Amino acid sequence: MGVIRNVFKNGVAVVFSRVVRALEHLLLVPFFLSSWGAEYYGEWLTLTIIPSVLAFSDLGFGAAIGNSFVLSYASGDKQKSVDILKSGFFLNTCSVILGILVTLAVLLLGDQFDLFSKSYIEANEAIWAVAILMASRLFGFFNQMFDGLYRAARRAYLSTAFQSLHIVINIVVGVVVLCLGGGVVQYASSQFVVSIIFTILFGLIGIKGVSFDGCVGTIKRADLKFLSWKGLGYMISPIWQSIYFQGSTFVVRILLGPTSVAVFNTVRSVVRSVNQLLSVFNGTFFPELQYEYGRGNFEMVRRLFRVSVLMSFVFGLLGCLCLLFFGLSLYEFWTNNCLTVDKSIWYVFMIGIVFNAVWWTSVIVYRAVNRPYRFAIASLIISLVSVGLSYLLGERFGLLGVVVGYVVFDFLMSLFVFRDTCRILTIRSSELFSGFSEDLSLIRQKMLSKK
Repeated sequence: MGVIRNVFKNGVAVVFSRVVRALEHLLLVPFFLSSWGAEYYGEWLTLTIIPSVLAFSDLGFGAAIGNSFVLSYASGDKQKSVDILKSGFFLNTCSVILGILVTLAVLLLGDQFDLFSKSYIEANEAIWAVAILMASRLFGFFNQMFDGLYRAARRAYLSTAFQSLHIVINIVVGVVVLCLGGGVVQYASSQFVVSIIFTILFGLIGIKGVSFDGCVGTIKRADLKFLSWKGLGYMISPIWQSIYFQGSTFVVRILLGPTSVAVFNTVRSVVRSVNQLLSVFNGTFFPELQYEYGRGNFEMVRRLFRVSVLMSFVFGLLGCLCLLFFGLSLYEFWTNNCLTVDKSIWYVFMIGIVFNAVWWTSVIVYRAVNRPYRFAIASLIISLVSVGLSYLLGERFGLLGVVVGYVVFDFLMSLFVFRDTCRILTIRSSELFSGFSEDLSLIRQKMLSKK
């Protein structure tokens, strides 16, 4: 199967995945509210904060194992790839066991200090629900590692499709439980059962798609050390995001009050909606770009990089222009005219979309080549600079100053990430536009080819 056709299949699967994830948030809310009521549902959302953060981070090991496996497998080193897979499975298992022990300690400590007794939900139910949900999230730590099996077999679109199916099944099962009058424990248990069944099937189907030519893997200390080190680099990602997003919100709150927080976060949600659309390019191009890099086909890697970044930039620019001309009216309609946004604040926010479009797609290179630390350190430093600048400018210029500091993050990230990823792939920045017509011609030929 050709590279371009796989890219197309990945794109279709990713778009479908984004639709399913949107439906997950939209469809379940009415059932939650009608079955549980606003207070009970609000307490449930509060209880799910820790499991949600846990699922978001997965300690970085899953990404490290998956990326390392794909690069070894694509290079033809089957022995190394199977060693990494076995060592990675052992490392993931240890992290899950550690997570279970930490979860038990946190729950026992919370119960000891009567933290759950203050909940609208009965304490015993709250503890059991959180424990079950945490176990479900911990078991999901294996999914990123298994996703590497599909990328190595050049079937990343199947992985995305299976994960979308997982969400659909969760929605259906969740609705059934809610309609039958189930509470938080029953709902969490249903998610846990679905998670176990999906993860096992996901791994078994994935392993059948790759071939190790009879090689038998062994757990090696060097591989464990290597994967742990890479995993720590990937684990920094949730840290900079917390500093950047929660930190900027906190700055607005302490300087300007809750109303400004509402304005800041709602406008940011509009901007993030465009950013989420750009994530489609990440999921579309990343699997093939990583596989071709592992094979040593650097010319194709450069072509995929140029096309993905330029397409992301064009879509980001279009999204920015649409929101500049029509977005403010739509925002006022969306918020029922309850929130007022100064035009200067709106314009600065929208400009940030263009900068984000440049670096958000370029960042796939770090995962593709399995080098997380340069991006991790840069994003951490720049997020701290952005939040600090937001505070200083906010003291003098109010909300506009905070927004300028917030957008500075995307500006600095676009400068660093784009130039750094071009350096990694040995591409001159000028080649982004000069080679685009040739890249499109090649893509057209590949799409029309039957081979």
